[in-house]
Amino acid sequence: MIGIIDYSLGNTGNLVNALKKLGYESVITKDKNVLSSCEAIILPGVGHFGYAMNIINTSGLKDMIIELSKYKRLIGICLGMQLLFEHSEEGNAAGLGILKGRIARIDTDLTIPHLGWNTLTSNYQSLNGKDVYFIHSYKGLESEYTIAETDYNSNIPAIVKKGNVTGIQFHPEKSGETGLYILKNALEGSF
Repeated sequence: MIGIIDYSLGNTGNLVNALKKLGYESVITKDKNVLSSCEAIILPGVGHFGYAMNIINTSGLKDMIIELSKYKRLIGICLGMQLLFEHSEEGNAAGLGILKGRIARIDTDLTIPHLGWNTLTSNYQSLNGKDVYFIHSYKGLESEYTIAETDYNSNIPAIVKKGNVTGIQFHPEKSGETGLYILKNALEGSF
């Protein structure tokens, strides 16, 4: 069973369908006991960093997510990845602090948001050269945890990993077979 953290800011329908395609059952919940019993946990997210952290803080989810990240596989997707870091310019807000670093607006002359397909660069052959689907205006600054990045007139960490915590900036659930492969590997801790 895969737990999807419910804080009302996730594109959970597509995520649930992607998990079904991979053969996983899932539950959308904020119940700590349920999440503790799950094989892995996903922190989804679409929206504004400051607003998301306000919800997480006021609903008591922050301490629970941090605690679960110490012994469960935790995958942050899109905004969920950004929330794993210490701070964001978006809303000038503190994040979960599970990963060192901060989030900043993408500095480019290209159109923002960064929307559409882009190619991964990675030392992992299974990731290098793969196309995935992005939609975001903010990015993690250069991170020691980066295992794949993309270029949008600016280096953008696309996948970060530290121990059992993985952050995915793009939407694996919208990235076809490549996205499903990446999501499966993140859930299994195979990177």
